[in-house]
Amino acid sequence: MTLRLFLLIFTSVAMSACAQLLLKMGATKASAVSEQVGNASAVGSLTEMLLSPFVWLGLLLYGVGTLVWLFVLAKVPLSVAYPFVGAGFILTALLGVFVLQETMNLSRGLGILLIIAGCILVARTA
Repeated sequence: MTLRLFLLIFTSVAMSACAQLLLKMGATKASAVSEQVGNASAVGSLTEMLLSPFVWLGLLLYGVGTLVWLFVLAKVPLSVAYPFVGAGFILTALLGVFVLQETMNLSRGLGILLIIAGCILVARTA
């Protein structure tokens, strides 16, 4: 695998992880707004989410990341490319910890290490 293809895979995965962060931020804020205005119903929360710029930016990032991923899939065998999606779990967890101040326990940490090991093993066969 060339460095260019690896960077495209990483770009797509990173966009997906950032999109998850933005969606989480938008959903959390929308839920809080719905509760403040006394409209904590599912419809009220969904309406607030659809009005959230964080949600829209997250969806945009997913869309662009998908276009990058399509280019990757045209050049790299699926069995090589797809395991790198696991790196998205790592990035998303790290964004949760560092941006949202979520906690990281031993089980999550070990799971992330196993994902890293799997990505390394797959990359070595490419």
